[in-house]
Amino acid sequence: MIAPYNCVVVANGSFPQTTLPLRLLHEASVVIACDGAVEALDKAGITPAAIVGDLDSIPSRFREHYADRIHIVEDQEINDLTKSIRFAYRTGQQEVLILGATGLREDHTLGNISLLMDYAPLFHRVEILSDYGIFTVRQTTTLASEPGTQVSLFSLAPFGTISTTGLRWPIRNRQLTKWWQGTLNEATGNDFTITLSPDAQIIVYRTL
Repeated sequence: MIAPYNCVVVANGSFPQTTLPLRLLHEASVVIACDGAVEALDKAGITPAAIVGDLDSIPSRFREHYADRIHIVEDQEINDLTKSIRFAYRTGQQEVLILGATGLREDHTLGNISLLMDYAPLFHRVEILSDYGIFTVRQTTTLASEPGTQVSLFSLAPFGTISTTGLRWPIRNRQLTKWWQGTLNEATGNDFTITLSPDAQIIVYRTL
């Protein structure tokens, strides 16, 4: 079970179709849209509290309709998701769920997932949720699961060591030097534990 989020940031990838992400989206008090996600939110009947980006992807009719909540950020060194995340941080959000960060263009998907490591220090909790699973950044932690939950661990830098318990193929005090090396594992019970050295940089993916 994923606890509700007060703030949801919606990127311009695949808009959620399944029950859990849609429920969390509708329950959120604050919805921040990357500019290209505005049309999908409008179709879903959701009015964003803020629209952030360089406005290169927003249809002109929405520029007028939402003129009072558009925040233009021209910086081309960061993507619209990062602009929206920084806006959430500046406005005092402590827990942020990201939707629409995956799907459509694979380069956007990989970039957005890797950026989660940069976002993690800004918030008490920040995760990327899709229709299929959830990405999270944690230090040593125990995460809930069910027997058969698929788990992948992505090491974003060849630093530190990782050990696990509760996974079908345990990792024991190992340094993961490539993205693929910790992928395609499976939980054997109702939780699993990841133990990291302080310099390890790991993104955890688990299926819903």
